[in-house]
Amino acid sequence: MNLVPQFDQKFLTRTSRHPEQELLIGGTRGFPEGRIHMAVRRNWAAAFAAIMLAACGPSSDSEKTLNLYIWSDYLAPDTLENFTKKTGIAVNMDVFDSSELLEAKMLAGGSGYDVVVPNGPVLARFIKAGIVQPLDRSKLSNLANQDAAIAGRAASSDPNNAHGIVYMWGTSGIGYNAAKVKEALGEDAPVDSWKLILDPAYASKLAACGIYVFDSPADVFELTLAYMGKDPHSTVPDDYAGAAATWQAVRPHIAKFHNSEYISALANGDICVAMGFSGDIFQAADRAKEVGKGVEIAYSIPKEGAVMWFDFLAIPKDAPHPTAAHVFLNYILEPEVMAAITNEVFYANANAKAAPFVSKEIMEDENVYPAAEMMQRLFPETAPSAEIETLRSRLWNGVKTGT
Repeated sequence: MNLVPQFDQKFLTRTSRHPEQELLIGGTRGFPEGRIHMAVRRNWAAAFAAIMLAACGPSSDSEKTLNLYIWSDYLAPDTLENFTKKTGIAVNMDVFDSSELLEAKMLAGGSGYDVVVPNGPVLARFIKAGIVQPLDRSKLSNLANQDAAIAGRAASSDPNNAHGIVYMWGTSGIGYNAAKVKEALGEDAPVDSWKLILDPAYASKLAACGIYVFDSPADVFELTLAYMGKDPHSTVPDDYAGAAATWQAVRPHIAKFHNSEYISALANGDICVAMGFSGDIFQAADRAKEVGKGVEIAYSIPKEGAVMWFDFLAIPKDAPHPTAAHVFLNYILEPEVMAAITNEVFYANANAKAAPFVSKEIMEDENVYPAAEMMQRLFPETAPSAEIETLRSRLWNGVKTGT
């Protein structure tokens, strides 16, 4: 009897971070250049673990399956494989490229997922809508490993930390090609300020080498309001109109609005400045070093302040395998497991006992784990009122279209 599973392409299809693309191992469609090797490695690992489990024979236990919906490139290469080896639970993983996509799928109901990864504002709306279940703490023996201070900040989205565990956290800042920015702006380039992107005097000079920014009003308006000296969580419509006007002034100098393509664009030296998530920029810098073309990517948290975001692991109310979901959350809460993920994705984790297993380079990098003074200038993502949400979506669409 041949115990080695035979791979069939139809079982190896994975949705990429981009909904218009899919990864078909052995086929021709895939991730943008510069991202495929990590995606292939992870999806092969997940698929191999699932098929190996199936090769051993079907299980009568319905809780031997877990359906995970997560951002791409957001696990260590062996996280899922090791989880399956340890628990016997096979993982089916789908990935999304925006919080809006996750929210739409969850609000439609019947997603079929057991664990999802919402950010703070999205989790807050899920809780309000009653579509995520409270955690059963009796099944989470590792919950005490969570950093109390970080969990306390995250409670602004999840009161009493009742519905999710903090998976990763980080900041939104500026990623830049040090040499190209210096060439365009000189030694005094304001790389520590949002004006690098939001002041036409600087943006116009950087346009030739390329500026990418987020394509999500949720990720843009809070930091823009902070740059303007306004409350990042303002409820005043005129403040948002002012923020949109700030963007309209630099719109002609923006090369692309996208939530993830800046990673490969920076790493390949195709652009010089990007608004991005901290861990994404660090991944770009790491990939640039791997390529070996002399591209140096740096990251800064702007002095005007920046978003401190949280990603959570949460369990949908209608999760088909809630017990397996709790097993997975408890596994992720193991210090060595969480540290391995941080070492791979370059995001700070909220596990107080993981520090000894995190690389020294990451632990000592204040752009990953900011110093106390910078922590005071970080503000959490919040879920705005429906009126403000609608307003900023309309204004952002106007910015992108130039109307």
